[in-house]
Amino acid sequence: MSLLEKLSKTGSRAGGSAVLSESSFFNQKDLIPTGIPIINMAFSGELFGGFTTGLTILAGESKTFKSCLTLYALKAFQDKYKDGVCLFYDCEYGITPQYLKSFGIDATRILHIPIEHVEHLKFDMAKKLENITRKDNIFIMVDSLGNLASKKEVEDAENEKSVADMSRAKAIRSFFRITTPHIAQKNIPCFVINHVYKEQGLFPKTIIPGGSAVEYSANQIFVISKAQEKDGTDVTGYKFTLNVHKSRFVKEKSKFAFSVNMTSGINKWSSLLEIALELGWVVKPSNGWYSRKISGEIETTKHRAKDTNSLEFWKPIISDKDFQKLVTAKYKYGSDIQTEYDMEALDSALEDDVEELMSSDE
Repeated sequence: MSLLEKLSKTGSRAGGSAVLSESSFFNQKDLIPTGIPIINMAFSGELFGGFTTGLTILAGESKTFKSCLTLYALKAFQDKYKDGVCLFYDCEYGITPQYLKSFGIDATRILHIPIEHVEHLKFDMAKKLENITRKDNIFIMVDSLGNLASKKEVEDAENEKSVADMSRAKAIRSFFRITTPHIAQKNIPCFVINHVYKEQGLFPKTIIPGGSAVEYSANQIFVISKAQEKDGTDVTGYKFTLNVHKSRFVKEKSKFAFSVNMTSGINKWSSLLEIALELGWVVKPSNGWYSRKISGEIETTKHRAKDTNSLEFWKPIISDKDFQKLVTAKYKYGSDIQTEYDMEALDSALEDDVEELMSSDE
């Protein structure tokens, strides 16, 4: 028996410890693909990666697709785990059953938990996490931390007191200290929606409320910005950009942009054209026309810009292992090690799973 094996069998955590290289906490994490390549890349650095377990913070101003992005993740989670359930902590009440239905989400697998203050969130989640095991498929979403008062702030309002509340940051730190170990150990994806504000000054910095606890506990923090997309003077949709504020998987300061049309919804092929042009997998032989690199050769066929928003255009590119490796190297930490998900699954399931996973716009 080696010294490590001997030590693993003793102590207060005997039976729960393992050699780091074999630890299930790091080596048994599934990636859950969202069906949108640029979103998968933001979460994992891989075209077909997706999100994994741990705490993800989506921060931004009002109407920056934070709740919708969380619902896309929840839909992907329900699709992958047919027995998976969601704990939905809600203080904004903007997500209705009809809204969930429009995303194809099964509302019968969601436990809706109204919350009034941070302590309510902490106490309820702590109790539920104690009764959850690593084998349970659980997805947690909080909408939203930024709009959640402290218990003291609520009580002061009820007692008509106008004193400043200094307890909220402390309550949030306590919440994350208690819940983060459970979320990590029990393989739970947890999406928390937060707000942002600008500090005063000549060059104002974007601040994420919640203090240092948010920064320390999160695996990923995205600050989402948006810009209008127009056809002439008419606004046709918005371009949202996921700015990587912190990530344990993707290089920080990376930006991932996707477009949402008011009529057709999210463009599943957002930003792929810009990335493929940069990496040399698409060239622009003339203004308004594009040609692909297929099997190492530039095709003679030319495609209009509108034709690049389809599975037919992207299928030979995104299934190319060399293209996948270049994308991974561009965005992912430790890019020399790529998961086997897209290297093996595409070979055997390209004709079936890719169409389902990344279907063209209907």
